[in-house]
Amino acid sequence: MSEQGLHVHAPHEEMLHHAATPHAASRLNQWVAVFTALLAALGALVSYQGSVLMEEVLLAKNEAVLQKAHATDDWNYYQAVSTKQHLAELTRDLSPPARRPELDARIAKYVTQKEQLAARARKLDADSEHANQRSELLSRPHAAILRSIIALQVAISLASITALTGRRWLFAAAAASALVGIWLWVGAIGWQTLG
Repeated sequence: MSEQGLHVHAPHEEMLHHAATPHAASRLNQWVAVFTALLAALGALVSYQGSVLMEEVLLAKNEAVLQKAHATDDWNYYQAVSTKQHLAELTRDLSPPARRPELDARIAKYVTQKEQLAARARKLDADSEHANQRSELLSRPHAAILRSIIALQVAISLASITALTGRRWLFAAAAASALVGIWLWVGAIGWQTLG
């Protein structure tokens, strides 16, 4: 102690005293750190869910394209058989009566083939349309998931700025952005469940 009643601490004692005394800024920084860690974990989960959803959308779209390609192949084959049938009918009409039974049998075979091809092509077209609708239904919540990720990233950024500046209103804005992100994510999950 000095003569005037002042007590001066050594620098390391001052640092220990400062570390042991809770300050509002250090508490805020602790909350910001926990908040940011939780949001980062949630953001990773939402991002993963968005990636999985987009893979399902692409798989359904690929299935639609594949089924449409098979249907197109069958319709092309249908046209080829139809052309064969018309040529056989023309040949029958121009042939002597003795060859007509053979040509009638060939024409009947072509008619049966065309019916089978048309039925299969219609089924493939329907399968393609169903896969297309599934792809569209799955893609609807994806936009909400992307907006959710953006809101969570904005919240993390605002929380980081809060840690640097100590401004509590930024932390409130970060919390509001996080709530919007969570709300969008929950809405997307609900939409996906309905689909």
